[in-house]
Amino acid sequence: MKTFMRLALVALLVVVAAPSYSAEAWQSFTCEIVDDTTEDQVVAMGSEWLKAAQSMKGGANIEVHVAFPVAAQMGDSDFRMLLTVPTFKEWGEFWDGYSGSAAAKVDDKYKGMVDCPDSRLFEVVKIK
Repeated sequence: MKTFMRLALVALLVVVAAPSYSAEAWQSFTCEIVDDTTEDQVVAMGSEWLKAAQSMKGGANIEVHVAFPVAAQMGDSDFRMLLTVPTFKEWGEFWDGYSGSAAAKVDDKYKGMVDCPDSRLFEVVKIK
C-alpha cells in the first residue's frame, strides 16, 4: 500500500509541477549608451541581433523589446533590453549555442556603442 501511495503522490506532483516548467523565460539586460550612440541606432542594432538570434537553434521564437525611460530614475543605465523566449528549453538551447554564433558576432560588431553589463533571468507565470 505504501508503494502505491508513493507512486500516486509522485504522479500527482508531476502533473501539478509540469505547468511551472512551461513558463516563459524573460531575460532583462540593463544597458548604457556609449558616446554619441542614438536610440535609433540602438533599435537598429537590436533588429540586426534579433534576425541573427532567430536563425539559431532555440532562437526561432525569441522576441526582443527595448525600453527607453520616459520619466524614471534609472541609475547608471540608459535603457533596458528584454529578451523573451516561450520556454526555458528554447532559452537553454539558444544560450548553449551562443558562443561564436551569428548573434555573438553582432554583439562584437557593436561592442563600442552600448554596454549591457547586468542581466536578470525571470520565470514568468501568467496570472489568469
